[in-house]
Amino acid sequence: MEAANPNPTVVLHACLGVGHLIPMVELAKLFLGRGVPVVIAVPTPPASTADFFSSSAFAAAAIEAANPSIAFHHLPPPDYPDPNPHPFLQMLDLLRLTVPSLLAFLRSLPSVAALVLDLFCIDSLDAAAQAGVPAYIYYTSSAGDLAAFLHLPRHFATTEGSFKDMGKAPLRFPGVPPIPASDMPHTVMDRADPICTIRIGHYGRIPEARGVLVNTYEWLEARAVGALREGVCVPGRPTPPVYCIGPLIVSDSAAAQGERHACLSWLDAQPERSVVFLCFGSMGAVSAAELKEIAHGLENSGHRFLWVVRTPPADPAKFFLPRPEPDLDALLPEGFTERTRDRGVVLKMWAPQVEVLRHAATGAFVTHCGWNSVLEAASAGVPMLCWPQYAEQRLNKVFVVDEMKVGVVMEGYDEELVKAEEVEKKVRLVMESEEGEKLRERLALAKEKAAEALADSGPSTMAFAEFLKDSKLLK
Repeated sequence: MEAANPNPTVVLHACLGVGHLIPMVELAKLFLGRGVPVVIAVPTPPASTADFFSSSAFAAAAIEAANPSIAFHHLPPPDYPDPNPHPFLQMLDLLRLTVPSLLAFLRSLPSVAALVLDLFCIDSLDAAAQAGVPAYIYYTSSAGDLAAFLHLPRHFATTEGSFKDMGKAPLRFPGVPPIPASDMPHTVMDRADPICTIRIGHYGRIPEARGVLVNTYEWLEARAVGALREGVCVPGRPTPPVYCIGPLIVSDSAAAQGERHACLSWLDAQPERSVVFLCFGSMGAVSAAELKEIAHGLENSGHRFLWVVRTPPADPAKFFLPRPEPDLDALLPEGFTERTRDRGVVLKMWAPQVEVLRHAATGAFVTHCGWNSVLEAASAGVPMLCWPQYAEQRLNKVFVVDEMKVGVVMEGYDEELVKAEEVEKKVRLVMESEEGEKLRERLALAKEKAAEALADSGPSTMAFAEFLKDSKLLK
């Protein structure tokens, strides 16, 4: 196929979160690979929100610098003199107040073929409607999340009470396994909370889009995708077409830009599938007490490990704020580094996660269950030890363990501490037991199916081609 018209541009509208911006960049590469011009419109935080957005803005600038082939347009900062004190509401306010700037940008372009927006930017459906531009949603988390969230407006309209008062009572939504109420995102826990009202409103607007692109592959989430396509997640309303176009993750070539990280040389010297990799994402953090529990658990397990440690936040509710490099001597148990130096490496703040997961020496992944991390592990064939922290990560944990069957749970994730004994137990289970071997077999298939999905005639490649045809971007 070739572009129907070389001039119309696809505008991608992203929020600043790293976990959202990276898959948006990968989507831009798909469009460019098909000869479709694309520009990513990024909101600019006003000075009044500097505390909240400083780390995200810094990361976004780094992502932009690493992708010179992609055009970025920075929307002007909105007038926001009195920011909401709640960080999440502050972010939603910023995106809502950016809608007029996005509309002006759409109208400034000679021809816009489509607007593709992140779910957090759902208010931008209004800009698309006013500009006469077809709008699509790019959902950067799992199809299971999407299935559950699409059903939430109906659930809230036909039930009473709040999830926060239900403990671990199972919630039943089309296309997904039972979800303990306590594993729902904090943003929808209390129906009296204004944040909950806003988010339910967002989910209720998803059917207004012409279609939904999802960063997943059908084999991994067949039941959820089936429910979405059958329309059972949104009773009484048409569900837009759903296109599974993933796994869209950073490629080997992009990940390998620059000098090779020293930890990869260390992995080269380790036996195949012998190393436990621990990393909790770009904003993930555990307490100082928890770091010591992890350290004791790793030491007692006897297994090799590569562990990314970040400084615990002074205020756990403000985990998104920049933090200094960790003082490992102060944070880790006395003598830990010396005792484990022959089989473990502790890194400060960051590791090249995609390359680590794809390394032959990596045998297990202790993860916060951010969706990018789940896709990266599944695509690399690495079993997951699930330790969810915030946002939709607890939901992803349910799907990874109960539906996809590619991981196990670190019990205690929802309590004050995951104990050292649990860390040791689950590391040994995945690395030594028959159950761990079954996980590896399942993950080998997940890796194979991920590669098939992105092959020239694979399901995800064909789904993207179908989207381009349906949206008349290609003839």
